[in-house]
Amino acid sequence: MISDEVDREFVYEGEKCTSVLELEGCDQLAIVCDSVSKRYSACGARVGCIISRNKELMGTVLKFAQARLCPPTVDQVAATACEKLPDSYLPEIMKEYGRRRDYVFNELQKIEGVICVKPRGAFYIIAKLPIKNAEDFCIWLLENYHVNNETVKLAPAEGFYATPGLGRDELRIAYVLNEEELKKAMNIFITGLEVYKNLDR
Repeated sequence: MISDEVDREFVYEGEKCTSVLELEGCDQLAIVCDSVSKRYSACGARVGCIISRNKELMGTVLKFAQARLCPPTVDQVAATACEKLPDSYLPEIMKEYGRRRDYVFNELQKIEGVICVKPRGAFYIIAKLPIKNAEDFCIWLLENYHVNNETVKLAPAEGFYATPGLGRDELRIAYVLNEEELKKAMNIFITGLEVYKNLDR
């Protein structure tokens, strides 16, 4: 079994992430994928690792990596610098993400017809909207709706589901912006949604 654990520090309310490597009987079956991209807000940095207690598997992974893969040099240098951050970095960044999560969730709760659950981990919220097609809404925002010559880019949630059709009316809203920019983005999203709902689409 493969477990993507790049978000494992992003847990709230004192909860703890359980790694697949901690599950009994999974020693030779578990594979963990990790990366610096989420932990250090280095989205796009392709520096990470694969972890497993299965020595045969890791031997094969090593051969493949040596033959085919090499992260960009700049990303490797940046990743090395991230590892030197003080121990206070993660607790401080988690408080910041907790505030952002609370703000976005509270704003979503004010919108009639929006359904979402307050995340207990990660740095995004999946929100069900009172519209038929979230992808169409996202495209419309980019192409047709602006506030002070600015708009917001959102991700349709349908692409995050394995079952076709699920999430068609849902968005994935990442709260990765600083507080001031996040407030502007949410204002554009909220006012844009109201305009969009009244269009004949």
